[in-house]
Amino acid sequence: MIMLNTNKLTVGYEKKIVVDNVEIEVNSGEILCFLGANGAGKTTILRTLSGLLTSISGEVYIKEKNLLQIDKKELAKKLALVLTNKFEGSLTTVYEVVAMGRYPHTGFFGKLSEKDNEIVFDALKTVNADKLKERYFDELSDGEKQKVLVARALAGEPEIIILDEPTTHLDIKHRLELMDILKKLSKDKNIAVVVCLHEIDIALKSADKVVLVKDNEIFAYGAPEDVVDEKIINNLYGMESNYNNLLGSVEIENTLKPEVFVLGGCGKGTPIYRIFTKSDIGISTGIIYENDIDYEIARTMGIKIYSLKPYKKVEDGDVVHIKNELNDINFVIDAGSIIGDINFKNTEIIKEAIKRKKTVVSLRSKEDSMKLYGDNYKNIVYFNNVSDVLKEFYKVVNV
Repeated sequence: MIMLNTNKLTVGYEKKIVVDNVEIEVNSGEILCFLGANGAGKTTILRTLSGLLTSISGEVYIKEKNLLQIDKKELAKKLALVLTNKFEGSLTTVYEVVAMGRYPHTGFFGKLSEKDNEIVFDALKTVNADKLKERYFDELSDGEKQKVLVARALAGEPEIIILDEPTTHLDIKHRLELMDILKKLSKDKNIAVVVCLHEIDIALKSADKVVLVKDNEIFAYGAPEDVVDEKIINNLYGMESNYNNLLGSVEIENTLKPEVFVLGGCGKGTPIYRIFTKSDIGISTGIIYENDIDYEIARTMGIKIYSLKPYKKVEDGDVVHIKNELNDINFVIDAGSIIGDINFKNTEIIKEAIKRKKTVVSLRSKEDSMKLYGDNYKNIVYFNNVSDVLKEFYKVVNV
């Protein structure tokens, strides 16, 4: 069932258009998420959808009824709003804060019935905050406060909940917990959830639909699996090539001239790519397969990659390219990736680096190196931590 939809909606302030032609639809049991840079107009849209702002033109419909024709008290029963502005809860208990969500359902004196109290307690339990009910709101952490505000919204038994940046200021644990709560609310209680987020990865993995807002217009709209790719997200936030759609991660770009070669693979190279990139040190890497996580991370960062199609055997000709790369590189890192029959030729890279008297460091064990490189293992410097590898690089460079 369609819970909220718009028709040619234009939003803004005092006839100044902020976002034009907003066409969205949210069904019961769905999460719709707005994404976009600061100032794009996301909050203005949310405030208009909730009735706090009057639209410049177009309509908002709640269950097929025009928002402007719905009585305010009746709207409060259907729609709950959780905004980013600080709630002033001085000397107010958690229970009292959540109980405020029942007032649209109470009589003139606002007295809570036994049933109202049960609903309040159920709302607290739903967001895992029932143990906080006797504490003062101002004493809570940001994560606890946000859960309580969601419980207050839930206490009104709404069919639609609108939240503006509810994960702001929360640590990763509370961000994930809050999104898990919202997902359960949408599916278990059939509530339509409309939310604005900044966390791209969480949004794309949680939302049934996304609305991407850029330059005061709807940039894309639909199921994230259908409308979102790397080009879209990079364009949305004005980035070059830093977002990886497959992994849902954003990486820092590194297109510097390589000073270090990393024998990567199996995700072993990723922490090395990141720590050297933070230190503004150029990297090249290989030979890694194009279905390897190291390939995806290195590609997103813009690192120079020597790669092969999946399951293709590494041949002498492939290794030659990297041997040529070693002409301009004096520091080689063996990240400790798995070496098997099809990529055994990768061991020639390390042997060649040792032969040319390059500095070779490794994050694998000496026993493993002995099996792969024979007596050459004695010419390798071994470390357990990536940070120690970086320190060794600076030591060699300074010498």
